[in-house]
Amino acid sequence: MNHGDKMSILNTIKLNKEYKVGNHTLSVLKNVSISIEQGEVVAIVGPSGSGKSTLLNMLGGLDNPTNGEIIINDIELSKMNAKELTAFRRRNIGFIFQNYNLVSILNAYDNILLPLQLDKKEIDDEYIESIVSTLGIKDKLSNMPTVLSGGEQQRIAIARALSTKPSIILADEPTGNLDSKNGEEVVKLIRNSAKEFNQTVAIVTHDSNVANIADRIICIKDGQVTE
Repeated sequence: MNHGDKMSILNTIKLNKEYKVGNHTLSVLKNVSISIEQGEVVAIVGPSGSGKSTLLNMLGGLDNPTNGEIIINDIELSKMNAKELTAFRRRNIGFIFQNYNLVSILNAYDNILLPLQLDKKEIDDEYIESIVSTLGIKDKLSNMPTVLSGGEQQRIAIARALSTKPSIILADEPTGNLDSKNGEEVVKLIRNSAKEFNQTVAIVTHDSNVANIADRIICIKDGQVTE
């Protein structure tokens, strides 16, 4: 699917997600078809419970659709087994979660390097250095997560997501626990990284300031795209 010289890197085709709740079927996503291009920064917005986070988790292969397809870099996720999917995720996708998901027994620096070590990858010290200095966490690297503030933990989590130079960054409410000044800085940082490394970014957000920084906004309401 080419649009001029742009390549779409992330596609969903008629994505549906249903959950069984007692005798009821809860439909969280309904026929969601979206296409995100290489290097694009997209905000996914919508009311609470509209299916935004579910969509993001599926784009990242953390959750399976009831039916429909997810295609990343021309690879259909459902064609991979669990082990292949884990490796694919680690190599291609950087996740930034609202609750950070830092490993409490590792210091900040080891948290940042964790995805690289899991993949036995060479560590590009210069690159890591540039991320931590941009994020302003150079003096926090030896600290354990428990002594860091929410804003600092979020920055460590962002550095970890960027450490593998992923082609895709998926961020779920990355500014949800930050004040507006820190929140804006974090989003600018994600955006600058995307531009510098030609990464594709999808951000789920409630924050209109965040959404305004994106190239495009995808609105979801009641599990459907209402662009």
